[in-house]
Amino acid sequence: MSGVPPLPLRFVTSASDVSTLPESEGEMAFVGRSNVGKSSLVNALANRRQLARVSKTPGRTQLINLFSLHDGHTLVDLPGYGYAAAPKTERRRWGPMTERYLLERSSLRCVGVLVDGEIGPTPLDTAVLDWLRDVELGFRVIATKFDKVKASKRPKRRRDLAAGCGLLESDVTWVSASTGVNIELLRGRIIEWTRDGPPPIRPLRSPTPTPR
Repeated sequence: MSGVPPLPLRFVTSASDVSTLPESEGEMAFVGRSNVGKSSLVNALANRRQLARVSKTPGRTQLINLFSLHDGHTLVDLPGYGYAAAPKTERRRWGPMTERYLLERSSLRCVGVLVDGEIGPTPLDTAVLDWLRDVELGFRVIATKFDKVKASKRPKRRRDLAAGCGLLESDVTWVSASTGVNIELLRGRIIEWTRDGPPPIRPLRSPTPTPR
C-alpha cells in the first residue's frame, strides 16, 4: 500500500493501569525490547519528531502511552522489556502492568511486536511471541532498523528473523524509522489492524521429508 499520509497521531495520556485509559473504538499496541525503536517508529508514522519521547538511554518509556489515531481508534506504546535505566522496583511493576493491559483491554485489536532487525529475535522476544500465542492475542511482527542491515545480508536476515519468530517471511513487516522504508505500508496496515484486527497467521509448513 502506497501513498498513505502520516497518521494523525495525537498524544492523549499516560497511565500506570489499564482501567484508567479512555475508551477506544479499536486499538493497536507496540511492544518490544527497550532499545528496539518504538518511540522512533511512532514519530515516523506521524512524521513528527517529538511526538513520542526518544531517548539515548533504553527503558525511558515507563507507562502506558496512548495516542489517538483516527475515528476513535488509538495506538499504544507500551514499556520496553529487557534492559531499562530504572530501579528494580520499577522494572518489576512494568511486567504486571503490561500483562494486565494486554489481557484486559477489550478494544485491543492487534499487538505489534517490534524486533530489532539488525540482531534478530532474542529469547525475550520469542518468549513474548509464545505468550501471545498462548493467550490467543492477534499480533504482527515488525522488524525495525532495516537500514542497519547490509544489503548483501538482507535476504538471509529476512529468512532467519522470520524463522526465529516461527513465522513466514510474508508475516513480518520490515521498516526503518530513520530512512522511511515501508513506513507508508505500515501506516496502511495499522489503519486496517485497528479496525479489523490482523489476518490469522499461517503456520509454518513442515519440512518435506527427504526421500530415502
